[in-house]
Formats: sequence, C-alpha cells, structure tokens
Amino acid sequence: MELHEVQSRMRETYGARDTARGVDATFRWFTEEVGELAKAIRSGDPGELAHETSDVLAWLASLADQLGVDLEAAMARFADGCPKCSASPCRCAP
Repeated sequence: MELHEVQSRMRETYGARDTARGVDATFRWFTEEVGELAKAIRSGDPGELAHETSDVLAWLASLADQLGVDLEAAMARFADGCPKCSASPCRCAP
C-alpha cells in the first residue's frame, strides 16, 4: 500500500470520527500508540511489533489528514536520500 492509499483508507474508514474528535485528541491517540509501540519494541514479539507499527502509521495518517498534510508529498523530500546531504546512505556527521 502506498502512503497516499494509507491516508485515503484512514480518511474513508475513520475520517468523520477523527475529525469530530479533533486534532488535539487525535494527537493524544497517536502518542498513546507510540507508547504501545515502545512496549512492543521491548517485548520483541514480531506480531506485536507489526500490529503497533501499523497503529502508529494509521494514527499519523489520520492526524496528517486533519492537518492538511499529504504524507506522500511530505515524504518526497527523502526521495533522493538524506534531505541535508542528498546522499544515501546519509553522510552527515552523527
């Protein structure tokens, strides 16, 4: 699934509910999912990692949609590698 498809699917599935919830509450849900991803990272369970990673992406897509950010267009800045040094892999000093 391409990023624009992810964002479109989240809009179709949850857009009305998330819009009614508002940006602030959607952001809080997003951060809660990031916390759940942190727990999954600690557990190391592959199924849990996939589940929580998808939840984080879904909530980010919903939040971006409410903010008027096209995720695919936003990520285009990484199309040629690092946006700072334009290299892939990045050659910026750590």
